[in-house]
Amino acid sequence: METDNSGSFFNYLPEGCRLCYKGAKMVLFVTGVCGKNCFYCPVSNERREKDVVFANERPVEKDEDVIEEALSMDALGTGITGGEPLLRLERVNHYIKLLKNRFGKSHHIHLYTALAPDKEMLGSLKKVGLDEIRFHPPQNMLANIDRTHYRESILAACELGLSTGIEIPSIPNDFRSILLLLEEVDGFLNLNELEFSETNATELRKRGFVPLNDISSAASGSKETAVSLQGSKIHFCSSSFKDAVQFRERLKRTARMTARDFDEITEDGTIVYGIIVGKCLGILKDAGVTDDMYILSRGSIETAWWIVDDLAEELKKAGCSVSVIERYPVKNGMIVEKTPF
Repeated sequence: METDNSGSFFNYLPEGCRLCYKGAKMVLFVTGVCGKNCFYCPVSNERREKDVVFANERPVEKDEDVIEEALSMDALGTGITGGEPLLRLERVNHYIKLLKNRFGKSHHIHLYTALAPDKEMLGSLKKVGLDEIRFHPPQNMLANIDRTHYRESILAACELGLSTGIEIPSIPNDFRSILLLLEEVDGFLNLNELEFSETNATELRKRGFVPLNDISSAASGSKETAVSLQGSKIHFCSSSFKDAVQFRERLKRTARMTARDFDEITEDGTIVYGIIVGKCLGILKDAGVTDDMYILSRGSIETAWWIVDDLAEELKKAGCSVSVIERYPVKNGMIVEKTPF
């Protein structure tokens, strides 16, 4: 097994996960509608059972929003999720075609589903360009999956040439049937570390799950469940991976694509710049600051943090307020820190 610094380990990574490790996978949330009500579901109240679309954190109102988000992070692929994406099959097919037409066949697209789609539905997904499918059977069917409709669906997906796997939370269960079925079809098993969220914490505690420690959202024992399994294509994705690797790498890609000439990109992928509030543009001009090193933004001036640092005293004497901002590089990105002079 290979391991990483976040606590994830694997002996096989599907292509969708390989791109995720690079921060190169856009997450396309196509609907919050589901109806399954899984006790471990971490989907936020903002999205749960609401028919909304998000590209990463960006609300989607038109196709251009999806394309702009993919371009902003130089996405090499897209993961389609929900809710239950296949309850909006036409929407899913539309977005797959949109992305493939814009970025080409090499733009890798995988999809999560808790349903067991028939061959006709799987064929429509394959036809528009789906590359990979990840099934999410309910917990009560895992031990006997070979006697459920998921078996037929998984076999059909493989026959159609889709990269096929099962992705479920790492919770104690009888995995023998799953591992045998995946061996039969040369499929992969992705196990996600069970983690507490605002929307599932009560249900997890009801079932006896407890946090790993005071600073982690991971559930105690979840990783150990994955460690105990033996299979040819297993990937355990840790709770900390999303922040320590996936999100951080995506921010770095976005920063490289969108940073202005005067923005400084940090090791965490945030951007740092200075902000001046007040009528002090003349001071910058007198100091020789060129046009490419500042922008005027809603009554303020944004420029390099070191320019603000150098001119802080003069700017304050002129009645301007001066700060250094660190924020996420995404559109309307959250401010991480604001340091006034």
